[in-house]
Formats: sequence, C-alpha cells, structure tokens
Amino acid sequence: MLETLDAAAVRRWCGGGLRALRAHQREIDELNVYPVPDGDTGTNLVLTLTSAQEALEALEPATPEAAAPGGALRRMARGALLGARGNSGVIVSQILRGMADSVAAGAAVRGAGGAAVRGAGLARALRSASEAAYAAVARPVEGTVLTVAAAAADAASRLKSDDLLAVARAAARAAAEALARTPQQLPALARAGVVDAGGRGLVVLLEALVEALSPATRSSSTSAGQERGNEPPLPPAAIVDDRHGASHAYGGGVADADGRGDARREGSWGYEVQYLLDAEAAAVDGLRLELGALGDSLVVVGSGDPGIATWNVHVHVPAAGIGPAIEAGVRAGRPHGITVTPLDEHQHAHTLGEAAERAAVVVAAGDGLTALFEAEGATVVGRNPSTREMLAAVQASRARCVVLLPNDANTQAVALSAAREAEAAGLRVSVVPTRSPVQALAALAVRDPRRPFADDVIAMAEAAGACRYGEVCTARRDSLTVAGPCRAGDLLGLVDGEVHVIGDDLAEVSARLLDRMLGGGGELVTLVLGADAPAALEGTLRAHAGRVWPFAELQCYTGGQPRYHLLVGVE
Repeated sequence: MLETLDAAAVRRWCGGGLRALRAHQREIDELNVYPVPDGDTGTNLVLTLTSAQEALEALEPATPEAAAPGGALRRMARGALLGARGNSGVIVSQILRGMADSVAAGAAVRGAGGAAVRGAGLARALRSASEAAYAAVARPVEGTVLTVAAAAADAASRLKSDDLLAVARAAARAAAEALARTPQQLPALARAGVVDAGGRGLVVLLEALVEALSPATRSSSTSAGQERGNEPPLPPAAIVDDRHGASHAYGGGVADADGRGDARREGSWGYEVQYLLDAEAAAVDGLRLELGALGDSLVVVGSGDPGIATWNVHVHVPAAGIGPAIEAGVRAGRPHGITVTPLDEHQHAHTLGEAAERAAVVVAAGDGLTALFEAEGATVVGRNPSTREMLAAVQASRARCVVLLPNDANTQAVALSAAREAEAAGLRVSVVPTRSPVQALAALAVRDPRRPFADDVIAMAEAAGACRYGEVCTARRDSLTVAGPCRAGDLLGLVDGEVHVIGDDLAEVSARLLDRMLGGGGELVTLVLGADAPAALEGTLRAHAGRVWPFAELQCYTGGQPRYHLLVGVE
C-alpha cells in the first residue's frame, strides 16, 4: 500500500485527472445555469489541466524538483495557472497552488530527510487548497466549487488518519455529497436542474487522485516501467471549442528597463531574442553576463518563485548572436516560448520610445471587432484566453503601464492572474472589469495619456460602468429565465447578463431589446452586428430607433463576433 504521496503519484494524478476531465468534458459543459452559449467549464478545465500536464512533462526527471512531491505539485500548479481559462480554470490552479504550498512548507519544516506526505499531510494540503480557492475570489458564493473544495478539506481533516488513500477517499466522497447539495444553495442551479459545473470538475479531479493512489493503478504503472512518473502519451484532446484558435506560443520579454538602449552600435540593430526560462537565480546571474556580452537592451526578470523560477529574457543581438543567446539559455536552464524578431534601427528607436508609454489589451473575437480595437491602439487577444496568452499580449505591447479589458465576466479572473504575473515582472497592470466589447469601446474612448495612469484607469472604469450592455443570442438549452421559460433555439435578448426578451425573429427581438434598454435612459447607442446577422438588420434597427427614439444617436459596426448576433451599448 502506498503510504506517502510521491512525485510519481502526482504525475499519475495529473495524467489521470486530465483523461477523466476529457471523458466528462461535454457533460460538464452542459451543466450551464443559463441558456446563453457560454457553458464551457468542462472545456476550460481540460485546457487548464493540459497546460499542467505539459509543465510536468517538461520537468527533467533527474532534478531534485522532479523527485519531490512538492516540486511536482508546484510545477503542476504553475502550468495550470499559465494555462488557466475562465474562472473555473483559475480557481483550480489556485487549489493546486494551495496544495503545493502546503506540501512544500511541510517539507521545509521536516527537512530533506522527512519530506514524506502521508494522510495528515494530504488533509493539510486540501485545507490549504480550499483557503487558496476562497482567497482567489473577490466575493465567494456558496453552492459553487468553493463549497465543494471546503467539504473535501473538512472531511479529510475530520478523519484524523495518516492513511493516505483513506484520506483521499474521504475527501472525494464528501466533495461528491457537497456537489449534490449545490442546487439547494444556489436558486439558479435549482431552476436549471443542474449541479455546479466547477464543483463537478473538482469531484472528477479528486476521484482521479483516489485512482492515482490505488494499488491497482500503481502496479499497472510499475509493470509498464513508469514508476518514475512518465505516463504514456495522452491522446489528442477531444476539445469542442470553436473559439480556441489562438496560438499557445508565449513570447516572453519586456522592453529595455531604463528606456535608454545602446546607441553605440553601428548599422543594423539585428534581432530581438525573447524566451521564457525555467532556472535558478544563480544560473541566471551567469546568463546575464553572457547575454550582456552578446547584445544590448538586455532585460531578465523573474517570477519570484523559490528555487527554479520562471524568467522573462529579452535581448537585442546581431544575426551571429541569435544561436549563442539561445544556447546561453539552455546552459542556464530550460528555455521555452522562444521568439526571434528582426529589428532595424528605426524599429529599435520606436520600441525604446514607446517603452514608457501605456497600452491596452482587449479580449475580443471577430474581424470587425478586432479592427475596431486595433484602430484604438489596443492589442487584441482572442476570446477565452489563457493567463499565458494575456500575459504574452501585455509583454508584446512593450509598455510599462497596461490596462486589461476582459469583456466577459468569465475572463476577469484570468485577467487578474495575468496582471499579477506581469506586476511580478516589473510592469504596472490594471484590470477594468468590462463584461462586453461595447463597454471596452466606451472605456477606450475616454483614454487620456496626459492623466496619471491611475486616474486614467478610474476614468475608463467609470465610462465602462456607465455603459449598459445588451446581447442577442440563440438559447442552447431549455431554461427558466426572469423573462419566462425559453426553449433551445429561441432568440434571447439580454440586458447586463439577464434575459429580458424571448422570441423567434431576430429583428423583432433586437428592436424590443433596444426599447428595453433606451427605456431606462440613454443618448448614445452602439450596435455591433455578429457574424451571422443579416445585412438588413442595421437598416431595420435604424428605422425603428428613428421612429421611437429620435433623440438617440446610433453608431453601427460590423463586428463579426461569433455566438452573439447583436451587441448593444447604451450610454
């Protein structure tokens, strides 16, 4: 019987948990409280755990970190954080981080010779996981994944056992029971006849932990020659995700820290080399010396993690220095997310001049919306991004002060995680909690670089908050809404996220939604037509507004966004 949690068990858990989430992905996606087409918790969890698995697979087997359960958990948690998508992905990454912190703290107290994690240690880790999950949410709500995590921790602590498997089973059983009670705690779940989707995902993960600790699983792994934790390659993820077209590439690096650069070189500025580096601080000291001799505009900043941390490396080198710059990273640790970009003297001067300025990163989908935001000078990230993708966009902006506009309540936690990561790298990042692209357009319209950054962020937040937002979409499921029952296929008009209009004709539902929104006051109306909206819709709505709301000013754009036939902003 396995008496202690080891690194091999952590790897089995991560691989098994990912396989289990893939098996239950569609089921969890369907646990959607609302009929709007955004029920993707299962997909988000699969993508989050995929990143965690990739991080574990990249861990060199011979390193001390790979041999310790705390090190493997920390790497798993770090991968989950960078790959986290949606609120559910961020919360699960924090659950893993809480467990990793607890295990690492216990090892530090006991010393290298006493790093074993038995049942009591697992109970402490689950308690730390629950606390980290609650801390990650600004306004915790019971009847969610937080409640499920707390129930698992309570059951593990009450058992007061050092039997590792018994503690894991007690936690998984209590989590499943707490999940079954979530409809009693959240009326929205009861109305939809479902349990909490994030909580269901956590139950799947805890059941996978029990499986990873079970004797049959261990003996099977050992007989296959995998006791050191190298699981067989996972099959390609069966991810049903029409918005996951963005690249996973993570081009690290920030602009020259002091904005001065080095004007002594002659001719071409050569190339910009950037990468992320997993390495210890002592190795990075040597890397700085090597890269300093190869080029200029050198910046190396770390995440602040103890031991092996993640560093953003940025340097400008001549063509002959590209290979040596990357080889220096290989000698120092494990480089990844490598990018090499040509630079000429004009580009370099422009980069340095922009380094001290501001930027905005906006989440959006659709060619028209992307063009609108880019015309406002914003960097656009595809919808439902990971922490890694948002962080890469922040760094690509080459600005020291950056505002993030998530444009979706389910992306706000990811934006906050990216902001924390960027701030650890020396940047100043603020999140304006926009819930719709029309709110982001309102926020960007009031930007003023002459104001202090903090004042500018406040002005943007006020403009976004003063913009009511509406959406027209097709219901994905039967549901009971505040506007009455709807059936899958009905057209829904939502105001600030709540269903107000139900119908079967797009022009009629859109006009009624416009009436509902302007009935509460407003002078400026922004309409954004979706990818499948008919061309005649704009003319129909302009004619309706001209008759009923003659004093309202209409602006209409072709956004091309998926899922939502129409977006409406009223200021």
